[in-house]
Amino acid sequence: MMAAPAAAFAGLPRLSRLPATKGAAMTDSHRPDADDIPDDDELSTDFSNQFLLAMPGVVEGSLAGTVIYICEHTRRGALGLVINRPTDLTLATLFERIDLKLEIGPVKDEMVFFGGPVQTDRGFVLHAPAGDYTSSINLGELALTTSRDVLQAVADGNGPARMLVTLGYAGWGAGQLESEMAQNSWLSVGADSHIIFDVAPEDRYPAALKLLGVDPVMLAGGAGHA
Repeated sequence: MMAAPAAAFAGLPRLSRLPATKGAAMTDSHRPDADDIPDDDELSTDFSNQFLLAMPGVVEGSLAGTVIYICEHTRRGALGLVINRPTDLTLATLFERIDLKLEIGPVKDEMVFFGGPVQTDRGFVLHAPAGDYTSSINLGELALTTSRDVLQAVADGNGPARMLVTLGYAGWGAGQLESEMAQNSWLSVGADSHIIFDVAPEDRYPAALKLLGVDPVMLAGGAGHA
């Protein structure tokens, strides 16, 4: 079971300092220094608010078979959350470990997700609507919050109507995601919040493939992004 220390909910990571996920194609020796990249440089392709689907046989390890929602993508890197990998940790247990009392029955049994291999002791809440929380970024239809006050609101019965709680995240350094996309490590498609919140975790990968018009049976490497 994944641990959830009391300090799990803190501020949002800075993209310029992201510990990068070990991806399929990029190595540290090929990655540009984030400090050498101007903030105002435009991305050739912005994968923010996209689903990334790990290509079978290409992406291995803890991210194999995952669907990742990209929360933020800039020239300095990218941050995303795995949305289809529940852990055996429930929200009730998480709240107990961070000293919050959760009394809302239906929420208690919801699962905490593995959000990615970086900082797996750190909590992230992807939710809708956005609300007003201390450490939060508005993603349009959704918001990403890492401060404890969003969970306090849930405990008080005033939290977001829909949410997905993860421990850890997937991070890419400057240029890493672009390189992995060029090497066909991931499929990409515009995100659909229905898949994040309403589709069973085990069905989210095929549901995201359906957005692309791809039959899972026919998927066998060598595909690019949409």
